[in-house]
Amino acid sequence: AIEAGCQVAVMAPTEILAEQHYAKFKQWFEPLGLSVAWLSGSQRKKAKEANKTAISDGLTQIAVGTHALFQDDVEFQNLGLVIVDEQHRFGVAQRLALKNKGQDVHQLMMSATPIPRTLAMSFFADLDVSVIDELPPNRTPIKTRLVNSARRAEVEGFVLNTCRKGQQAYWVCPLIEESETLQLQTATETLQTLQTALPELNIGLVHGRMKPAEKAAVMAEFIAGRLNVLVATTVIEVGVDVPNASLMVIEHAERMGLAQLHQLRGRVGRGAAASTCVLLFSEPLGEVAKARLKVIYEHTDGFEIARQDLNIRGPGEFLGARQSGVPMLRFANLEEDLQLLEQAREIAPKLIEERPDIVEAHLNRWLASREGYLGV
Repeated sequence: AIEAGCQVAVMAPTEILAEQHYAKFKQWFEPLGLSVAWLSGSQRKKAKEANKTAISDGLTQIAVGTHALFQDDVEFQNLGLVIVDEQHRFGVAQRLALKNKGQDVHQLMMSATPIPRTLAMSFFADLDVSVIDELPPNRTPIKTRLVNSARRAEVEGFVLNTCRKGQQAYWVCPLIEESETLQLQTATETLQTLQTALPELNIGLVHGRMKPAEKAAVMAEFIAGRLNVLVATTVIEVGVDVPNASLMVIEHAERMGLAQLHQLRGRVGRGAAASTCVLLFSEPLGEVAKARLKVIYEHTDGFEIARQDLNIRGPGEFLGARQSGVPMLRFANLEEDLQLLEQAREIAPKLIEERPDIVEAHLNRWLASREGYLGV
């Protein structure tokens, strides 16, 4: 894309992950004489303005960043390629906002767990799919266990044994502050509870409301092995790579989505030690929660999990921003009418070539001005 005179935007959902990408891209491309810029919400104003100017003037070939990339005041001189990492973490409108910063922009979306809408669009829209379906070398498969939260003390004992062997553990909680409606345990409370239950261990805490510098300091301690257990909210869902961490405990797993559970589980199993993911759940369980836990317990393949997620949640809107749910198709059913869809797909190019008048009328009737949604 750059050789063709275009700029490239690389977007990731968290600063931790985007910074890792920025460091890698600088290492790869600066020796080739290419300029790589960094944009994020927490960046100092002066640095941010300088980077935005370099991007709009075309002096920067590669812009790496978080949601800051698609804000109104960011302009590209000639955006030609957008790469969205952990695509399931962005809304349809957000991905569209970035793509609309250029004309005829090519797009590469990456995810270990495609959202139902994307998976369905890979069947029915003009999306090409590349599948990497093998683990990197030296990775061990992760065992998943479902445990009722009434047996929490046993899980704490398991954490202690793991840490005594010199390995480390994550303990993930869904919320930071107590919510009136969902009486969930908070990360801060969990930290205190674990410190009381396991006094011989060093336990740290990381959550989304910490300042980036504080978060980075705690993560550095954990990576260096000075902390045995890291209590965290779902901020560690992506971009955290600690090979010595071999145990993941997820509290209130029944309240999380399949993509999130699969991503969190992927934070362990990154070293040579056998790894385990413990899903703590509270009863009573609803039917959908039961179905989700069954899928995550039985499958480790992100694509299969995404397929099951599609069955449980529905594919959402192709011509709108909903990423899951009942599709707004009046007459067809995505599963039952696959044959019809495939025929339509074959006929479409012929029709475009031979009867553009029919195509135009058809698009005006059904798409109106919403065709942009099919590109994200």
